[in-house]
Amino acid sequence: MTAAVSILGGHQTDFARNWARTGGEFADLTEEVTVRTLQDAGLEPGDIEVIHVGNAFGQLFTGQGQLGGMPATVIPELWGVPASRHEAACASGGIAVLSAMADLESGRYDVALVLGLELEKTVPGDVAPRHLGAAAWVGHEGQDAKFMWPYMFSALTDEYDRRYGIDDAHLRAIGELNFRNARVNPHAQTRAWELSEASFSADDKVNPLVEGRLRRHDCSQVTDGGAGVVLVSERYLQRRPELRGRARIQGWGHRTAGLPLQQKLDRSRDEQYALPHVRDAVQDAFRRAGIPDVDALDGIETHDCFTMSEYMAIDHFDITAPGESWKAVENGDLEKDGRIPVNPSGGLIGGGHPVGATGVRMLVDASRQVTGTAGETQVDGANRFATLNIGGSTTTVVSFVIGTDQGE
Repeated sequence: MTAAVSILGGHQTDFARNWARTGGEFADLTEEVTVRTLQDAGLEPGDIEVIHVGNAFGQLFTGQGQLGGMPATVIPELWGVPASRHEAACASGGIAVLSAMADLESGRYDVALVLGLELEKTVPGDVAPRHLGAAAWVGHEGQDAKFMWPYMFSALTDEYDRRYGIDDAHLRAIGELNFRNARVNPHAQTRAWELSEASFSADDKVNPLVEGRLRRHDCSQVTDGGAGVVLVSERYLQRRPELRGRARIQGWGHRTAGLPLQQKLDRSRDEQYALPHVRDAVQDAFRRAGIPDVDALDGIETHDCFTMSEYMAIDHFDITAPGESWKAVENGDLEKDGRIPVNPSGGLIGGGHPVGATGVRMLVDASRQVTGTAGETQVDGANRFATLNIGGSTTTVVSFVIGTDQGE
């Protein structure tokens, strides 16, 4: 099992907020996430020994880099605390968490603040996709795409169709579930959206094609927002036993592949799974957590940047056999009261996707689930949740298993 790292508390901003429209910038976002995260953890700024910031596209959307220095800029008590920024596209938050864990497990520090921060609504709608395309192999793939990432995940859909067969109606059902789950999440970007049955159909007016075979409601949104967690070592809890019973990271997995999607698919052409390194990351997390399989989980927060990425995650988690993710959709397995609830928060499609914050947000939601503090999104009796955070076309993959120390 992995060395013990516990989650004392966390915070997520309102992902429906447009920070630029309300005059906010990275300083304001950083201050809110830091202050609210520390409040939730019951700590003061002076308790923090190291800071890790996940951010993918700061310079492109705002011109602001060096975001490791932003916490000390807005919170004077953090002046001098070691800090760094981590970039791995949509998995930037997951990498920031892993880096903080390594600091705690090595004995360097005992209390880490992890922030995921992203502002994306600072540019016109046609510019944002070009910035986000920097996570692909620039100049080598998707050159003809207007929207890089719908193009890429439509290509993954085509690959599934070639290997196993796929019905686009199952993708639309995944989108419908995540938008529905988001309605009860007070932080979700789409919680007040007016959607109809036609929104999840092949209606070209209400749900138009974006790229390839993916439609509007197959896609996550351009989002502003942040999330934060405080992580502590077992040494810290030995000194503060009254803090036991919080969420604990029981296992983790991390794999990295090459940038191009086609390279990934070519390498797996004769294998059972389309993206075996994704499954390996999940299996690594299971192994380190000491659990046998997905049935040891009570739910999953997974990376549904598109409905196809969730469809892929279903069989890579072994909820179904390879290529049979549709069975979990049809059987209701993914519902909040189903066999293995997936994205009760609404995920990225319903909840929002501020890129660098997503991996941290998943950890916040998973920790609330296992401590029974998830409010309207709570899965009854949840004791163990997993997360899957991917960057690019699954170039960077980070998975966690979250439980509590009381359950060990």
